Amino acid sequence: MQAGILSDTHGTVHPRILDFFSDVDEIWHAGDIGSAALLRSLQAFKRVKAVFGNIDGQEVRQECSLIEYFEAGAILVMMTHIGGYPGHYQPEIRKIIDVKRPKLFISGHSHILKVMYDKKYGLLHINPGAAGNSGLHRSVTAVKLVIDGNEMRDLRVLDLPRYRAF
Repeated sequence: MQAGILSDTHGTVHPRILDFFSDVDEIWHAGDIGSAALLRSLQAFKRVKAVFGNIDGQEVRQECSLIEYFEAGAILVMMTHIGGYPGHYQPEIRKIIDVKRPKLFISGHSHILKVMYDKKYGLLHINPGAAGNSGLHRSVTAVKLVIDGNEMRDLRVLDLPRYRAF
């Protein structure tokens, strides 16, 4: 299965991200979706797994969880909006990682693209950066990843110059 991973859309998605995600099986959104309308448009495009972020209103929060755990192939995935990254996890997230032992941890919030392997917990951490037009980021980014059984491979990054006009 192939997943398209994004975060921090804040109500808009660069149209080239949808082109980039044309062949994915699911979209995984790591929060700050920005509106229920955007969530609905993504759901009309592909299957979506999403968590709410700190800017999301009640309508998004009623449909999405703070933390999602799910299996993709034989990989346990954990996704939340504010989670940190290897060596700098939020304390409550570190406790959950220690118990649940996911192989893939996805978080957003920073608007900074990061892909890091955490040797201590034996997991891959992905922060897909920001796919929307709100914030201080200079690039619009998203990630694709193939999961085949217990293998994660063919990670690809879309990195576009940010334009105010989309």
